[in-house]
Amino acid sequence: MTGYGKAVLELPEKKVTIEVRSLNSKTLDLNTRIPSFYREKELEVRNIISEKIQRGKVDFMMMVELNPAARTQKLNAELIKSYIADFKKITPDVTEADLLPVVMRMPDVMNYSQDDLSTEEWNAIRETILEAVNALNTYRQDEGKVLEKELISYVEKILHNLTLVEPFEGERIETIKDRFNKKLEDAKADIDQNRYEQELIYFFEKLDITEEKVRLKNNCEYFIKEIHEAGSNGKKLGFISQEIGREINTLGSKSNHSEMQKIVVQMKDELEKIKEQSLNIL
Repeated sequence: MTGYGKAVLELPEKKVTIEVRSLNSKTLDLNTRIPSFYREKELEVRNIISEKIQRGKVDFMMMVELNPAARTQKLNAELIKSYIADFKKITPDVTEADLLPVVMRMPDVMNYSQDDLSTEEWNAIRETILEAVNALNTYRQDEGKVLEKELISYVEKILHNLTLVEPFEGERIETIKDRFNKKLEDAKADIDQNRYEQELIYFFEKLDITEEKVRLKNNCEYFIKEIHEAGSNGKKLGFISQEIGREINTLGSKSNHSEMQKIVVQMKDELEKIKEQSLNIL
């Protein structure tokens, strides 16, 4: 959703510069800065932007520089007289002729007026707005291609780490079994061997991670598939990353093995990168 677009319109009487910036947001959060002369068109500007931009915190700025020839100047006689009267109260000995150069530098002594907004001028400005918005979207698309590669690399690292878990699966079962047997020997307890085997089987079934591995692999592949789909899918990718997180957490809770837990931590690190970057996808 992060992007920037700019377009400039050169008219005989003025120069109009349009800038559009966007950042992450769950919805379209639009802020506009429009000169008072074009304020009547603000609703139309908002409609133009909302049709082209679905989500993001968007700042729209229209800046206008008038050429001197386009300005109709008129002296504000009443204000000039008021300034002179105020100065005379402070310095009564100074003549009005001496005060005039100072007064002419005071605010608002000159009134500037423009002709009414014509249809031709607004149509040209409207096209410039579209040009700036399209430039913003092009920027976002280019950034999205870079982001797509990064996200895929993070998911592929999770899949790679998943393969590293396999060598420790059988080892951890034997380790747990040896630990139980040692504790029973130390306790010198008389046990029913059949019941003991049944309890071990039940316990190891609870520690089995086959389903979690399959679901994690499927969710990762689903994420990669969705990132290649056309259209807005940022929210969907966010939901899939949540499912990936659930399977990784379950793997960690069932691992009971220090090396497997280290691998799970690496998976979580990649997942955090995915979640952070997914926020910037439409």
